[in-house]
Amino acid sequence: MKSLLNLVFSLIICSCGTNTSNNVISDQEKMQLLGKKIFFDMTLSSNQNQSCASCHDPLSGFADPDVAMSKPVSMGSQNNVFGNRNAPTSAYAFLTPGFTKTTTDTTTDGTTSNYIGGQFIDGRRENLVLQAKDPFLNSLEMNNFDESVVVNKVSAGNYAEEFIALFGEGAFDNVELAYNNIALAIEAFESSSEMNPFSSKFDKVMVGNTVFSESEQRGFDLFKGTKAKCANCHSIASNGPVLFTNHRYYNIGTPSNLNNPAVVADSSFVDKGLSENSAVINAGDAENELGKFRVPTLRNIAETAPYMHNGVYQTLEEVIDHYDGKMQFVTAEVDSINIANEVVFDDYNVLGLSVVDKEDLVNFMSTLSDE
Repeated sequence: MKSLLNLVFSLIICSCGTNTSNNVISDQEKMQLLGKKIFFDMTLSSNQNQSCASCHDPLSGFADPDVAMSKPVSMGSQNNVFGNRNAPTSAYAFLTPGFTKTTTDTTTDGTTSNYIGGQFIDGRRENLVLQAKDPFLNSLEMNNFDESVVVNKVSAGNYAEEFIALFGEGAFDNVELAYNNIALAIEAFESSSEMNPFSSKFDKVMVGNTVFSESEQRGFDLFKGTKAKCANCHSIASNGPVLFTNHRYYNIGTPSNLNNPAVVADSSFVDKGLSENSAVINAGDAENELGKFRVPTLRNIAETAPYMHNGVYQTLEEVIDHYDGKMQFVTAEVDSINIANEVVFDDYNVLGLSVVDKEDLVNFMSTLSDE
C-alpha cells in the first residue's frame, strides 16, 4: 500500500511538469494553469455570475458551498433557476474510468452491478472532456446559447494569449475545435495535484507518517468489516490509489427530498438515474438500472454536505442511519425492486451499529479530508 501511494503521488506531482533544475514550465503545467483560469472564470456564464468553481469550490471539497438539505441543488446563472441534483465533488474525478457496460459484479451481499465509470453521477458522459462541455450550455447552469458564445468569451478573456500559445495561431477560428480545447484545458486542471492531492490524514497514515486515533482506527476497522459493509461499494483498492469507490452503480433507496425544486414543482418527480443514460437505454436494460447512481468517492466527504444525489441528508450521521436501516424506505424515490441488498432491511435485519460505532465511522471519514 505504501509503495503504491508513493507512486501515485509522484505521478500526479510530475504531471504538473515543473523542472526544478532550470525552472522551465512544461506545456502540461501551462495547460493546467489555463484550465484553472477557465474553471474559475465567472464571465463564461450568461450573467457573468457563475463559474465551474461556483459549484465545485476547493474550500468545500470541490463541491457547492451554498447548498444544504433545505436548499439541496445549485442555482444556475439565471436567478431562481435550479438543477435537480446535488452537485458532486469534482476532486478525483480525473481518476474515474470511462463509462462502459462491464462484466456483472456481485457484492458479498448479492447485489449486482452491470455498469462502471463515467462522468456525472448517472454516467451520461464517458469522460471529463465531454463532461466539461455540458455546464456551459445547460440552461439550468451557465446558460450560454451555443458553443460560439463560450469561445468568443474565452477569446476576449485575459488568458486568450495563453490559449493561443498552447493551441496555435487561429486557435479560435474553428469553433468546434476551440470549444473542445477549452474542455481539454479544464480536464488538464482536473488532472492536477491541486484537485488530486492525496493529502489527507488517511494518506499520511497509509505511508506511515502518522497514526489514527483509537476512534478513527475503530471506524476504519468497521468501514472495512462485515458489520458496517461500507467497503462493499466504497472499496479500498489494493492495486492503486484509494478512492473509496468501486465506480459502479447501485440503487440505495434514497428517499425523496421534498426541498428539491423539481419535487416542489412536481410532487410525482422521480429521478431515474442511470436508466435515463442513453447508452443504457440503447442496451435495452433501462428497467434494471432504474434509480441507480454511481458510487461517489468518499474523499473530502466531511466537507461536502448535504449528501446523496438529491441532498436529502445534512449530516454523515444521517447517512449512516440510512444504511443502518433506521430510515423509512416507503418514501424511496424509485422502485424497490432495484434497491441494493445491503440496504434492504426488515425489523430483524439491520446493521446494529451502536452510538459509539457511528461516532467512530464519522471520525474515520473525517480523516479523508485533504489539507
